[in-house]
Amino acid sequence: MLNFTDVTEFVLLGLTSRKELQVLLFIVFLLVYIVTMVGNIGMMILIKISPQLSSPMYFFLSHLSFIDVWFSSNITPKMLENLLSKTKTISYAGCLVQCFFFIALVHVEIFILSVMAFDRYMAIGKPLLYGSKMSRVVCIRLISFPYIYGFLTSLAATLWTYGLYFCGKTEINHFYCADPPLIKMACAGTFVKEYTMLFLAGINFTYSLIVVIISYLFILIAILRMRSAEGRRKAFSTCGSHLTAVGIFYGTLIFMYLRRPTEESVEQGKMVAVFYTTVIPMLNPMIYSLRNKDVKEAMDKVISRKFLR
Repeated sequence: MLNFTDVTEFVLLGLTSRKELQVLLFIVFLLVYIVTMVGNIGMMILIKISPQLSSPMYFFLSHLSFIDVWFSSNITPKMLENLLSKTKTISYAGCLVQCFFFIALVHVEIFILSVMAFDRYMAIGKPLLYGSKMSRVVCIRLISFPYIYGFLTSLAATLWTYGLYFCGKTEINHFYCADPPLIKMACAGTFVKEYTMLFLAGINFTYSLIVVIISYLFILIAILRMRSAEGRRKAFSTCGSHLTAVGIFYGTLIFMYLRRPTEESVEQGKMVAVFYTTVIPMLNPMIYSLRNKDVKEAMDKVISRKFLR
């Protein structure tokens, strides 16, 4: 029996073994990665230089874009490399690092989405107190929690991954080092890892989702109390983008991590993982720009100031 540290490298089986599809997938995912980088970095720059995007909502959105940049960069470059490589390997150290950042960034993102839901409640439910209650200091404290908690949780989860044992088999049925296929591949040390993965995923997803649900229940009550139809329409429009992002992200992660690892679930998980590791980071800036009047106006001003003057 080999200890995890005794394994020098793993083979990532990827999405397909057909070479003609690998070239096509390389082109598709390279384009998706470029769009993701441009969209999220562009969103961060736009928020930084636009005075009308100085509210807490956009402060949190800039951090969501920052996390999406790292989330995609943790997975996509290695996937692109392996699509054109014959060996398709990743070192055991590289596998651990990829696991660590993946788990950390997932937890940071779900709690940023929770913080953004709370921010929307404060803006809509308590508009007169919003400026004082959501001060810069409060916003920094709120955004610090996802980072600290996410990385500490990931450190513990990665140490449990380190405790897995392998009996010579080193082929990971995935395009990145994910917990479910690693657990399925291991021959010992899986009990603690499997149940702590399910426990942590269940607790953290449930807790963050409860914050989102409670925030939106109070938001709905506040909207129903509004007398102005225009006010209700504006309130719904500011929440629409966030609800879309929450629904897509939580739905895919729950499907991936709240099931016991089996051969069938690992295969299905690969398809779902493509969506939340590459597509969702690309979609987030589009969701928040196309459905947000302030972002569109700020973008128009920047374009007209830079290119049409």
